[in-house]
This record gives sequence, C-alpha cells and structure tokens, in this order.
Amino acid sequence: MTCGRQNQRRAGLALAAAALLLAGCGQSAETKGADGAKDGAKGGAAAGASASAPSSAKVSVAPLGPGEVRVGGEVAKPYSVTLADLRKLPQASVEVKFTSAKGEQRHTYQGVPLHDVLKTAEPRFDAAKKNGQLRGFVSATGGGDYRAVFAWAEIDPGFAKSQVLLAVSEDGVAFDDAAGPRLVVPQDTKGGRYVSELNQLWVGVVDPVVDGAK
Repeated sequence: MTCGRQNQRRAGLALAAAALLLAGCGQSAETKGADGAKDGAKGGAAAGASASAPSSAKVSVAPLGPGEVRVGGEVAKPYSVTLADLRKLPQASVEVKFTSAKGEQRHTYQGVPLHDVLKTAEPRFDAAKKNGQLRGFVSATGGGDYRAVFAWAEIDPGFAKSQVLLAVSEDGVAFDDAAGPRLVVPQDTKGGRYVSELNQLWVGVVDPVVDGAK
C-alpha cells in the first residue's frame, strides 16, 4: 500500500510539473509573438517613414554636346541627334520667304522633316481618342533659351501641306556642327519660329492643362 501511494504521489508530481512546463512555454510563445508583432510594427513604421520621406537624390541629365539636340517629353524613346546624324538621313529642300528684324529674307534650306525626327522618338498620343495626335504640341528651344511652340498638326504631313525642317544648310552652305540645326517653317511669313542653334525638342499634350483648368 505504501509503495502504491508513493507511486501515485510521484505520478501526481510529474503531471503538475508537466502542466507548469506547458504553461511556461505558452507564455513564452505569446511574449515572443507580441514582441515580434511590435518589432514588425516598428519595422513597418520605419519602412513607411522611409518611403514617405522625400528623396534628396536628383535626376541628373547629361549635358548636351555642341550642336546636339535632345528629343524628349511625352515620348517612348527619348534620344539626341546631331547635325552629323541629320546629314545621314533623307533630305528635303525648301525655298522660303519671310520677314525679320533684318528685313525680307529669301533662302533655300536643306534638311530633315521635323516630323521624321520626332516620329523616331515615338510620341505617346492617346490612341483611344479620335485623332489623339491633334492634342499634341512641340516646343522648340534654341540658343539663349529662345523658344517657340508648334501644334502637332502643323508638322504632321497627314494634316499640313507645308513641311517644317531641321535644316542642315542655308543656300548651299552647311551649318557649323557646333551651332546645330535651324528650324525652318515655310508657312510662316515672319521668321520668329525659325529657331537657330536648336538644342531641344519637347513633345507634349494639352490634356493635363485643359482638363485641370478651372
């Protein structure tokens, strides 16, 4: 009898010890889970703060070389082109007459149609809109930050009879490579949009301006 009671007592102590051990493990797991959640929350907050913090990094744009023209804006394939590049492309020739501060000008220019140069950059017009390209425009920048704007329809041969050129020569005399091409606009009666020392062509669409206007 004594031996049986001792065995029962030992079994009871073993069960109690097991219960205490299991309780301790469960509490430890809960503590770890809570700590992990806190750590995760801290990490998420830190990541969120990092994501929302303004970046001090600036997007660098490579400087243009002498006579180089950058083609960009709402295009799929921005690129740059030089007079040497333009001379390798199919050429067109136009005779023009316009007035300027120097009086009446008459010249013959040879160069590449502006539409061909911009088409290579693949302008991103909305194909879902009827004649979506008619919402487009082109900004041409030259020496001294001189700038002129064209509606896309003015340079698109599908809409315009006249042909705007990136000229590589005037009256048979080639432009200096460092000076870059000159924009030639045969339909204009004044020379204001004959942009010299051309260095940038930027394609845009009017929708963001018009739709955001109040």
